[in-house]
Amino acid sequence: MHRIALTIAGSDSGGGAGIQADLKTFAAFGCYGTSVVTAVTAQNTLGVGAVHAIPADVVAAQLAALAADLPPDACKTGMLATREIVEKVASVIAAERWNRYVLDPVMAATSRDVLLPDDGVEALRVRLLPLASCVTPNLDEAERLAGFAVRDPEAMVRAGRALLDIGARAALVKGGHLASDILVDVLVTADSVRRYTRSRLGTRATHGTGCTLSAGITAGLANGKSLEDAVTAALDYVQAAMRAAPGLGKGDGPLWHGVEVRGNT
Repeated sequence: MHRIALTIAGSDSGGGAGIQADLKTFAAFGCYGTSVVTAVTAQNTLGVGAVHAIPADVVAAQLAALAADLPPDACKTGMLATREIVEKVASVIAAERWNRYVLDPVMAATSRDVLLPDDGVEALRVRLLPLASCVTPNLDEAERLAGFAVRDPEAMVRAGRALLDIGARAALVKGGHLASDILVDVLVTADSVRRYTRSRLGTRATHGTGCTLSAGITAGLANGKSLEDAVTAALDYVQAAMRAAPGLGKGDGPLWHGVEVRGNT
């Protein structure tokens, strides 16, 4: 039986991030993907040209349609665009008891374009973090959520623990922005800290890496994997997709989501 994975996120017209990346990733992991669109962006590998947030009541109608007929085995959120959407999504996730929930706290695009205003970030911190099976911030997002500088692996561990104190059940703090050729991702749970270490790839194919990673974790959870196994498989997938990148666009290029998923049994 195919498991259902849901993405609640923005649309990327360039196809490399957002719901487009998520649905490609779900398919790669053997899940049936559904989507709730929170915003439409005019976007390519060079940046974000325009953002149109979907009205919160239309977001709620999409969520209701899926809850009634295609409830997810796991879900994720990405770009949520406004405080009103954050609050609406939080209410539905709590009411429907969608307990396998991955929070990708998208605040800005790879190009640094702002995708969630300050009041939305605070609502995310208060309303969504306590619902999350796992939150997947990069260093900048971890700093905003934890409230202190996060620029080395030790601070990443402290930030992960701070996010657990707020209510998340686990935190994967991503080290892609570390000033080092050796990158570290840190998975913090109530019981353990696991560090994933790899060499930095010499590539500009970084557009949509965060979306793809959180979607891979979501698909793993939907397929019944433990969180640690889901994180491991998703990290491996992102690395393979970066290495196989098609070299499209003039800026931060997209990944190749058609690579084989290892350990997806």
